[in-house]
Amino acid sequence: MTVLVLTRPQDATADLVIAELNERSIPVHRLDPGDFPEALTMAARIGPHRAPWEGVLRGQHRDVSLGDIRSVYYRRPGAHRFHPDMSEQDARWARAEAQAGFGGLLYSLPCLWVNHPHHNTWATYPPVALAAAARSGLSVPRTLITNDPVEAREFVSALPGQVAAYKALGTAHPSDRDDRPQALWTTQVRPDEIDESVRRTAHQFQEWVAKAHEVRLTAVGPSLFAAEIHAGSDAARLDFRADYDSLTYKPCEVPERIARGVHMLTFTLGLQYAALDFLVNPQGRWYLIDVNPNGQWGFIPDLRAPITQALADLLERAHP
Repeated sequence: MTVLVLTRPQDATADLVIAELNERSIPVHRLDPGDFPEALTMAARIGPHRAPWEGVLRGQHRDVSLGDIRSVYYRRPGAHRFHPDMSEQDARWARAEAQAGFGGLLYSLPCLWVNHPHHNTWATYPPVALAAAARSGLSVPRTLITNDPVEAREFVSALPGQVAAYKALGTAHPSDRDDRPQALWTTQVRPDEIDESVRRTAHQFQEWVAKAHEVRLTAVGPSLFAAEIHAGSDAARLDFRADYDSLTYKPCEVPERIARGVHMLTFTLGLQYAALDFLVNPQGRWYLIDVNPNGQWGFIPDLRAPITQALADLLERAHP
């Protein structure tokens, strides 16, 4: 029985898990769905006496039978790549067919997914994640999602200090130079900085929480791993992703109430894995601000090995 790892060729996070599985002599098959159809072939059948799908994925170096896949680690697969001679119109059609056929075949596998891409997509939407967190008993900052500048100014004006955190709703913005996506870090915003451009799309404004530190909590099945994140620069205090070099980390305990809420949240969202970001105020109250169903975890040195081992345990046991 094989663990199927779906990711692009360069993925240091997946490399950690694959190395751990190899150390345990667990068969692993790594492939990038982006190789389909140019460098990856599939053939699968279903019929009156075949259930589920039976078939094989044929890569450049190895094949894997669909029936041999015990679990799937869905990391960061690349987009389907097509022959350069195809027209743009034909490539759009081929991409949709590849997603429906190749993607649909993979998504139908009756095994453990960490995580199933449909659950990943659902959990990535902040309105879904924040509502599920609140229902699970976790504290979330007061949040407004709107395209109405009047509503936005009124919301921010009513907050303590008349200041809010503005953050993108999980998407990257194209660069002015080369159209490649670039991250939009969290910024502070005041009422007089909100203009009519808000009308052009959805925006998220959150109560600014004065924090003692942040916590990255990683859930792997029933196991929870948490570390305090202490910012060492002004940029990192606004958004720790903006300056990793200034950060220091300290493993910490998870309060029982938070643990109960996280278990309920991951169950509600159908996640076997999640990286959750909390702000902790000076009084010790935890506020959930982000759910990352495919978030990174290797950047916290003391938790790198325990999380790697927990993921390998989960994929090896493979109980859907």
